[in-house]
Amino acid sequence: MSTTASDPLATLGALPGVPDAVDSVRKAVDRVYGHRVMRRRSNEVTAEAALRGSRGSAALAGADWNLEEVRRRTDFSGEDEARTVGAALRLTAEAGQLLSIWRQSPLRVLARLHLVAAGGAAPDDAVGRPRLAGEPVDEPLIEAPLPGADEVAGRLEGLSQLIISGSAAPALVTAAVVHGELLALRPFGSRNGLVARTAERVVLIGSGLDPKSICPAEVGHAEQGRAAYVAAFEGYTTGTPEGVAAWIAHCGRSVELGVRESTAVCEALQRGAA
Repeated sequence: MSTTASDPLATLGALPGVPDAVDSVRKAVDRVYGHRVMRRRSNEVTAEAALRGSRGSAALAGADWNLEEVRRRTDFSGEDEARTVGAALRLTAEAGQLLSIWRQSPLRVLARLHLVAAGGAAPDDAVGRPRLAGEPVDEPLIEAPLPGADEVAGRLEGLSQLIISGSAAPALVTAAVVHGELLALRPFGSRNGLVARTAERVVLIGSGLDPKSICPAEVGHAEQGRAAYVAAFEGYTTGTPEGVAAWIAHCGRSVELGVRESTAVCEALQRGAA
């Protein structure tokens, strides 16, 4: 990620195609927030968006379960897929509790998210801290070269300072960069994709774009498919303006698809069908 300007995130927001993506997302979010159901039953929409977002994030991590199975299941121990779904559910529940800490100490939030995601599945001394030199990473979907521990530490600190300092960049741009950087770095020994997508959610909520957390980008990432997700991410890792812009646009489309999902939930609630 280039940091050649005093506000590099704002610079990214001016890349060709990005302003259109930002505008399209803003209009989509405004429409669902204006739905009449949101005036009376927003908590139900938020709860359903959390469930569907969790299912989408888990699907990208290799646990592509039917929504009703996620809704029905109570035990998420045992096989790997169940633990992955359980981790996604725990992370979504945690995201809204960390907003004030995120603005002051993003690295503390990331450590907490990994602790929640790991859920006792990793050795205690490896949970909630960036990996050390030579430590392996279990992230089968992402095959990009793995940065060394020193590079991870430096880039995490740089990302943290960008967030603490604030930016004039649109929320979509910041969320996409946080997501992309965490995927690129894979700072933890496991569950990095789940943590990255949750961090994207934290940014979208905390920025005020989606304060009620009803626009689950994870739904859209999953709907576009694992191949499209990886291809867009690989564009981000090139660091080229075109690649970064394409990743931001991909994240924007994911938010719009999440909006579509929640709009359908609103319509079902209005009909009394959900």
